[in-house]
Amino acid sequence: MKIQIINGPNLNLLGIREPGVYGTSSFEDYLQELAKIYSDIEISYYQSNVEGELINKIHETGFSYDGIILNAGAYTHTSIAIYDAIKSVKTPVIEVHISNVHTRESFRRQSMIAGACKGVIAGFGMDSYRLAIEAIKNTTLC
Repeated sequence: MKIQIINGPNLNLLGIREPGVYGTSSFEDYLQELAKIYSDIEISYYQSNVEGELINKIHETGFSYDGIILNAGAYTHTSIAIYDAIKSVKTPVIEVHISNVHTRESFRRQSMIAGACKGVIAGFGMDSYRLAIEAIKNTTLC
């Protein structure tokens, strides 16, 4: 099984960015934990602050991976282009957020990409990614 994790803008700063919201661990440290838990799954990781690069990665992996876990960051609330990219590929995509976006600013409560995704997981900290892996691993998403 192959799963692609894609993180969007500002998520390269996890561990130092707003630790009260996002915690104190870097994503790279968390990724090592996931690799230990899921040693039987090939987990690839990609992060970019650039919308077009996120779209390119969705296109690149969207026909050959078993699942994509996407935290599009602020692009979640603005990007029709990412929505279209998700709709264009065969691989199921799960939208993930570290924080509970529904308890934050009102503009974060609207997702432009959720309608293209197989599901949404939010508010469980970094564990949101593990929950998404479990969803891909244990359910038929296609």
